[in-house]
Amino acid sequence: MATLEEVKKVIDQVLQLNGRAMDFDRSTGLLGEVPEFDSMAVVTLVTHLEEQFGIMVDDEEISAETFESVGSLADFVDRKLAE
Repeated sequence: MATLEEVKKVIDQVLQLNGRAMDFDRSTGLLGEVPEFDSMAVVTLVTHLEEQFGIMVDDEEISAETFESVGSLADFVDRKLAE
């Protein structure tokens, strides 16, 4: 699944995890699980995802469910790409 791998790369870059995110899988939690993942990281991550995938994310689309896990974030990006 290419989207999942790309999302992991963006997470790794934005959170400066030095490759740790590449070991994440779909079930890896983000909010409350990865210490580097705070509210500022959400904003930066959304910006990078928009640039990487050529999508636009509206403020009302940003929710805890979207950022619950790596898989939920990858699914969100896939939905945006399908629009």
